[in-house]
Amino acid sequence: MSNANRDVWVFVEQRDGRAAEVSFELLSKGRKLADQLGGSLKALLLGHELGEAVRQAFHYGSDEVLLVEHPELRDYRTLPYSRVVGGLIAKQQPRIVLFGATFIGRDLAPRVASFTRSGLTADCTDLQIGDADYLRREYKDLLLQVRPAFGGNIIATIITPEAPVQMATVREGVMELVPQATPRGETVTRIPYEPTASDNLVTVVERHREERRNKVKSAPIVVAGGYGMGSKKNFALLHQLAQLIGGEVAGTRAAVDAGFITPDRQVGQTGLTVRPKLYIACGISGAIQHRAGMQESTRIIAINSDADAPIFDVCHYGIVGDAAAVIPLLIDGYRERLR
Repeated sequence: MSNANRDVWVFVEQRDGRAAEVSFELLSKGRKLADQLGGSLKALLLGHELGEAVRQAFHYGSDEVLLVEHPELRDYRTLPYSRVVGGLIAKQQPRIVLFGATFIGRDLAPRVASFTRSGLTADCTDLQIGDADYLRREYKDLLLQVRPAFGGNIIATIITPEAPVQMATVREGVMELVPQATPRGETVTRIPYEPTASDNLVTVVERHREERRNKVKSAPIVVAGGYGMGSKKNFALLHQLAQLIGGEVAGTRAAVDAGFITPDRQVGQTGLTVRPKLYIACGISGAIQHRAGMQESTRIIAINSDADAPIFDVCHYGIVGDAAAVIPLLIDGYRERLR
């Protein structure tokens, strides 16, 4: 493997010149992957007036920023973005390219992978560097792409051993943000944008953006409930507790399927990944699919009537009891302390 083919690239998604947080999460992970490979970490930015995004890319570990700036690139459009990104990757052949599993990333990454004939795994929850045996041949320093499969019932590790460029989209929140104490690099390589007639086959006439309705992902306190809460009425207790202590309410997939809480508040492999300072798990058994979305919380309190529930293996404080009976006691206790 050549030195150039040890590089890790991260596509930095931006809107109105502001980089998406998932891109910084990927740069943080990309820094570790590049160090393992002995290569460089490069941030790829397309847009217009991206000075702040460039600065932040170095803050999160980039050795170099590949910058394509032009007024025509201010807003994301599939045709020019996929053409430029695909052309750069085909020419320079980095070892790994990472995209956020966002609307933009899910639109862009497959087109680039198809153009460059690269391997691509979608919605990864973990990335590692390792060796693998495939068809009686040993492959060194492959990207091990970990993601849930079959509705989240199994964890699959996917490799693309025959592809010189390995690509993955990664879900928001699953990689830890690790800012660098001092910037790793300062090299900005400006790449000219040369428009073609096909770039303007689709134009942006008007934009409508709806902000995220809940703040579960960024909340310092999350009160989560599972199927063990028993009913939507009992789930109202979680809302009372969360409102009292300044937290957000979340739930497991089973709670979502039962109609106790909306899908946008689901925590787990097929939902959100959160890292709050405090996670209160109520009536949650602690299946591996759910633990994958919350086990990095700073402090975990678990309430469950089953003393052998797996959630007690990852919590810091456990309460064995009926959550519907315990939570009112917590609410009364907090109200008494707040008087």
